[in-house]
Amino acid sequence: MIKARLRLRLMAGEEIAIGPGKADLLAAIEETGSISAAGRRLDMSYRRAWLLVETMNRCFRAPVVEAAKGGAKGGGARLTKLGTEVLKSYRLMEAKAEKAISGEVAKLRLRMVEP
Repeated sequence: MIKARLRLRLMAGEEIAIGPGKADLLAAIEETGSISAAGRRLDMSYRRAWLLVETMNRCFRAPVVEAAKGGAKGGGARLTKLGTEVLKSYRLMEAKAEKAISGEVAKLRLRMVEP
């Protein structure tokens, strides 16, 4: 099957503020309440997940993820209000971009050989 794969990234200087992988990480943190569990779900190390969270937190005017240190009940993480807004806006931008290119993708698909 032939399909287009759009990879939208918003840059803050030289850093990727948000892109597909970081959006997936935000969604997984929202679902699991944990950076480590989100990383495991996405097959990435805790360190990698934490570094991506740190980058996103640096790139926005306020943190997108807040983490609590472990203790008797364990730690955890949650999206901030801004983090929820960032994820929602990014997913909406992805959908709009896909829709915007769908006509051109359909034209090219007609000229391609099925794999």
